[in-house]
Amino acid sequence: MKTDSPEPILRVAPGPSDINSNGHIFGGWVLSQMDIAAGIVAGRTAQGPTATVAIEAMKFIAPILLQDIISVYAQVERKGRTSMGIRIEVVADRARGAEQVKVTEGLFTFVALDENHRPRPIDWAD
Repeated sequence: MKTDSPEPILRVAPGPSDINSNGHIFGGWVLSQMDIAAGIVAGRTAQGPTATVAIEAMKFIAPILLQDIISVYAQVERKGRTSMGIRIEVVADRARGAEQVKVTEGLFTFVALDENHRPRPIDWAD
């Protein structure tokens, strides 16, 4: 992923309760990790509360396995008056770090919120 920082926003190891009958991690679990990472970036960028309003172009590329450690990368891709699009990529460290596999990606849209939980303008300093 083209990112200002090569460090992941979130690193997580799924547990046995996160696995489905195929031996892969539930898609919903992965989606929640992506939303958490995107929310961190959105909140920092908006300098305040934000909310997820849409998930666009979500694509599962490869399964996540129980022994994987996932790294979730996130960056602002699109800027609006009250909203932003956060591009997310998830990479699994497999075989004790010997292999890295891109497992999913997506674009999450967040809106900045005021004290009444209504959309508010974002101050784009850059």
